[in-house]
Order: sequence, then C-alpha cells, then structure tokens
Amino acid sequence: MSDFENRDSKRGFSVKLWRGERMCLLGFDVLAPEDDLVGFAIEVKAPGAADFAQLPNRLAFSYDKPATAAVDGARKFPSKEAPFQKFRWIDFPFEPKKGTYTYRATKMHMPRDGVLKAGTQLELGVSLDPVTYDGFVDVGFTRNFASSQAFRERYKQFMPKPKIIPATADAGLEFAKVADSDVYDWLGFEAYDLVFDFLDRALADPSIELDVFAYDLNERDIVDRLTRLGPRLRAIVDDSTSKDKKGKVTGHGTAESAESRASEMLAASAGQDRVKRLHFQGLQHHKVFIARRNGQPFEVLCGSTNFTFRGLYIQANNALVFRSPEVAGLFGRVFEAAFRDAKGFKNDPTAAKWHVVSLPGRPEVHLCFSPHGGAGLSLTPVAAAVEQATSSVLYSVAFLNQIKSGATKQAFDRLMTKPVFSYGISDEAGQLEVKKPDGSRGLVDFAFLGRNAPEPFKSEWEGGKGINIHHKFVVADFSLPSAKVFTGSSNLSPSGETGNGDHLMMIADRKIAIAYAIEAVRIFDHLHFRVHMSEAAEAGKKAGAKPKAGTPAAPASDKLTLRKPRAISGKPAWFERYYVAGSQIEKDRKVFSE
Repeated sequence: MSDFENRDSKRGFSVKLWRGERMCLLGFDVLAPEDDLVGFAIEVKAPGAADFAQLPNRLAFSYDKPATAAVDGARKFPSKEAPFQKFRWIDFPFEPKKGTYTYRATKMHMPRDGVLKAGTQLELGVSLDPVTYDGFVDVGFTRNFASSQAFRERYKQFMPKPKIIPATADAGLEFAKVADSDVYDWLGFEAYDLVFDFLDRALADPSIELDVFAYDLNERDIVDRLTRLGPRLRAIVDDSTSKDKKGKVTGHGTAESAESRASEMLAASAGQDRVKRLHFQGLQHHKVFIARRNGQPFEVLCGSTNFTFRGLYIQANNALVFRSPEVAGLFGRVFEAAFRDAKGFKNDPTAAKWHVVSLPGRPEVHLCFSPHGGAGLSLTPVAAAVEQATSSVLYSVAFLNQIKSGATKQAFDRLMTKPVFSYGISDEAGQLEVKKPDGSRGLVDFAFLGRNAPEPFKSEWEGGKGINIHHKFVVADFSLPSAKVFTGSSNLSPSGETGNGDHLMMIADRKIAIAYAIEAVRIFDHLHFRVHMSEAAEAGKKAGAKPKAGTPAAPASDKLTLRKPRAISGKPAWFERYYVAGSQIEKDRKVFSE
C-alpha cells in the first residue's frame, strides 16, 4: 500500500483502490467468474463516519415501468440489491473529506431468479487527502457538473434556467453572483479553491507581488482581488481579435470586451505601465499567477482554467499550484520576456527548449513555453508518448476537432487502431474515429450529448453558450513506473505552438498521472452513460415503446437493465465480454485491477 493506491486479493477476487483528486477509482478482477456472478456491491466508510454506506447504482434488474423511463440518471438503487456490472467504479464523494476512506467490496451472486447472495468480500482503504504533494505541487479539477442530475437535484431552486453565470462573457464584470449559496464553490471544486486561496494569500501578505497572464478574464471576484493588490500587480492580458461571418471585429481586443474593461480597472489600481495588452503572434493563451517575494518567484498557478465564470463553474478544467521557486522561476522568466518583447519571444532562449526541474523526492517536471519556431519541439514528445505507450493512453483535449494535422493528430488517429487501452474526451469529436476495431467506443464528446440526449438530460441545464470540455491533457501508461502526464494551457495544435503564448508540461510521476487518468475516466463514463441512454431511447422509439400512461410496459433495454445469469436469462452473462482476449474491455478490466 502507498499513499495513492492499495490492492488486496482473496480466493481469486482482487480489488484495487486508486487515489484521485478527492475521488477514488475501484478496480475489480475475478480469476474465474462463477456462472451466477451478477456484479459487485460497494460500501464506503468516510473519515469520521460510524458505519459503512452503500454506493448506489443507476441500474437495476427490473423496473415497474419501461427502463427508458425508470432509469433517470440518478444513482438510487443500493448496490447490494443492484450490483455494479462493471469491473471498475469511481466514487466521487458528495462532500469530500480529508483522511482515509475505507471501501468494502463484495462479490454478489444470483443462484436463483431474484435471489441475491453475498460472496467473497474485501475491505481496504486509501487516503483522499486533498493535497497532491505537500510543499511542492497540488492538482485541482473543476467539478464540471452543471449539466448533471447531481446539479439538478442539489440546486432545484435555480432550475430550469439557472441564472448563476452571465448570459455572455462580456457581461461578467457587471454580473451579480447568487448570494448565500455554495453553488460556485461546489461547481469550481478544487480548482476554485486553488485559485482563490492563491489570491487571498497574496492579498494577506504585503511582501508578495503578483504577475498575471490572463486570456479570458471576466470573473468579477477574481478581478476585484487583483485590483486590491494595487501596485503589487503586473498583468499581461490577451487582446486578440477576429472577424465574424459578417465581418464584424470581435474578441478580447475590442473596447467592449470584459478583458479590455478588466484591464482598465487593473491599470487604474496598479498603474498604466504595469498592465500590458498583447497576443504574441496569435493569442496570449496562458492562465497563470506568479507570486514573487523580493522580486523572486516562489510559487505559480498554471493549467487550463481561465479566470472566468465558464472556466471555473461550467467547464472541465484543471489547475496546478507549484510551491517551488524552480518551477515558478521558469514562469517568471517567461513573464519578464513577454512583458519586455512579446513579438520577439519565439526567439528567446526560454522558448527554444524543454526545461527540466528535478528535485530529490519530488516529481520530475518538464516545461516547454510557446510560441517557438517549430511545433515539433513541444508536440513531438507528446506524440511519442502516445505512440510508445504499452498499457494505456487516456486524454481530454478540448479542441481536438480543430487539429487537422501534425504529430498529435497522427498519434491520436493511430491510437484507435492499436492494441492499447485508450479513452478520449473532446468537446466536439470532429473527424476522429470514435470506434475501435473491436467495436468499442474510443472517444466521447459533449457535442454529441447536446444533440442526442434523451430525457431526463434534456431537462438539465446545458451551462450556457460555449464549450464544456476545456481540459488539455494526455496520460500515458498511468499504471506503470513509466507513467507520465502532459498538461497545461496548450491546445496541442501546431498553429498554437507556433503562434500562441502557452505552456505545456510533462510530469513524470504515477501519483499525478493516476489523478489525471481518473479524471479522464470520470468524464468519459459520465458522457458514455448518456450515450447508452440515447441509444436505448432510440431503440425504444423504433420498437414503438414510448413510455405513455396506460400503455403496456415495453421490453426493458439491455443497456439499461442489469443482466441475470445465463442459466436464468438465456443470454450471455454480463461479464463474458470482459474476458474476450485482446479486446478493449478486457484491457479495461485488467489495467485498473493490477
């Protein structure tokens, strides 16, 4: 057992716990599944709890109405009565607590129709302490639950059309947040904590000065804190523009944009010479805070999270805080070079190579800053990690549909055909294949959900206009000693690497790679389940099985109903496909349980 994984086995039954960022992935394996195995019950005892509580399932063996009506996305069936028919499950505690979570996993059997019997049981624990590496780096994710049944149930008072974010990005600075509610803290999750803790500590310590790179900037609480720093602040804010289909100039550089008005507020409080507007050759795309003391950088916040309402409260995003003068110093050099001469940055020595921070007892961090002369400098290592992976590749890339060529595009294309376990998530899939050779889904995207979701998801709030998946990360071989994760603000596209101000980092560390891998699986499963719902609803329509009052119940959808043993149902057991040699789903079973 380590501080981020724990495994145990008994009588051919294995359970593996993987620590995520305030969440836990449980992986199961059964050496020789009995014919009557119908899944796994999971119970959890949170820190300070007196007893175990069952994790509930979304599915059951039968319903009193059509499955497409009974299954509403909520987790409401106790897993001792409705076992999980998957070889992995993610527990995302509703209100995460610091400390050790103890899990009890039980094999469940159905020796006779409708009769459930508990089998082999294992109990083990893992710490879900929120800090990743105390004193060095902390990773945080946003919750990305605005479009979810959990949000709809928790914040019923805001439904059906929540007014918790502004209607447009440019209205952010005037928008009045909802008072007396934890909705922003809840949605922003760990990334929210990291951002506001960073700013509040800077405000509280008059010896700290802050350098800020901002791309999107409209969250008024963030802007207010930055203005309160006064002359202790320097800022670089994007001023890029583009033309819409009618030829109208839009973007951050227009006078009416939130970024322009926020920059005026910052210039008024910090001084005109301490706030610059620029866009390198394309965009100023960093989202970074650099804390200095006596002029020396000692801490930095970076990642994909924009300082906006959507960035924190709607989108899937990540943020990292490095409490390291070595890492912060590199970002400090980038800021100084950009503040001095952004147009010449691609010729600066800082942009010409990868930089390595290797400290005893700490994860090794590699950093690359753009724009630089050729995209291969930064993207070739990403593509190589994908190509050379021997166990798994998990990724979430926001603008994957816009990458038309280059090393990363080729690597992702080939990944679909390779015998490596892989899942991908994008806000819009574009032309990338979504099916692997064995017929399994290799990529899911939020745009598909928006177009095809059945009820109850059509009654959810979509979170306003804009993208919902904004991560930019790739995880290679998370379960192996060679595990690595690439993340940062980079969109992983050739044009971005040669034109935008961005950062891309590679962290060679299993604990951090596991955290990102679990985040990828969490989002994939969240969207993939909705794909099943959509497919089941469509199948029901074709069979004339629309749920109407007074009509006979339609046959339950296989995808939305738990399977009984073959001897009872006459159909293949739920677990049989997990033992097809060489299949994606066999790799899924093995990689999370070993």
